[in-house]
Amino acid sequence: MSSQTLTITIDPAAAEAPFEQVRTQIADQARTGALPVGHKLPTVRGLAGELGLAANTVAKAYRALETDGVIETRGRNGSFVAAAGDAAEKEAAAAAAAYARRAHRLGLDHAAALAAVTDALRAAYGPGA
Repeated sequence: MSSQTLTITIDPAAAEAPFEQVRTQIADQARTGALPVGHKLPTVRGLAGELGLAANTVAKAYRALETDGVIETRGRNGSFVAAAGDAAEKEAAAAAAAYARRAHRLGLDHAAALAAVTDALRAAYGPGA
């Protein structure tokens, strides 16, 4: 599927649900700059039709992207790629600070807290993380 620079491929055999495939691919393209800030995304119904998915599936992906600050919806004007880099970095920093406070309250030392983060990153990003 291609709408200007947006390219999404759905793998029906993948372990990831279709909405997560849509969310991940749009987020990755926004993060790498393949989808520039301000790029207008297809409508939910339009993208669902092009991908052969239910509109609710694409709507769920768009809602998750909006929650993550990757896209912004401007009412009837549509959904656009937001300046997500700064928002994502700020949210990650806030999550890291909250984790550090919690680990400290739990009595973990620096090494144990860092090991827990490293294990979580490996689980999320794969063995090379």
